[in-house]
Amino acid sequence: MVSEEDLEAVLAELHQLRNRVPQLTGALAAGVDGLVVAHDTPGVDPEGLAALTAAALGVAVRVADATGNGGFRELLVRGERGYVATYAAGRTAVLTLLAQDRVNVGRLHLEGRRAGARVGELLDAADAAARQARRAGRPLGAVSTTPPTTRTRTTRTPRAASADARTATDS
Repeated sequence: MVSEEDLEAVLAELHQLRNRVPQLTGALAAGVDGLVVAHDTPGVDPEGLAALTAAALGVAVRVADATGNGGFRELLVRGERGYVATYAAGRTAVLTLLAQDRVNVGRLHLEGRRAGARVGELLDAADAAARQARRAGRPLGAVSTTPPTTRTRTTRTPRAASADARTATDS
């Protein structure tokens, strides 16, 4: 569970990215499962884009694995009128950018990689905090003055998409 504050930080990063690269027409942060985290995509359905990104990510992860090229880092699609670039954003998220055909692709990659790393840091930290809160047996943001007396362990089943489509953001 991502807090409202974390979501606002991700959205702020997307807005700043669009300001730094004026040729961007949209930016989307999504989980590898195809669910939207935050978006700045005027004129584009964010849920549809996130779902398509997850499908493309699944293929890209398999291609990288089949060729022995390691974990997924990025995917670039060039259409007649522009680019769609997807970057790893932490362990379980991706950043998808939409850009005009006249964008400087080197700059797109530079800024996309940086923003992907930043979004990944934010989402991974939020995920770690949520897991810790669940382990402690209290909702995210709740403060307990006494330690828990008993702890129950729950079995988690991994989501199919996130189990297969982990991303790698290490340099």
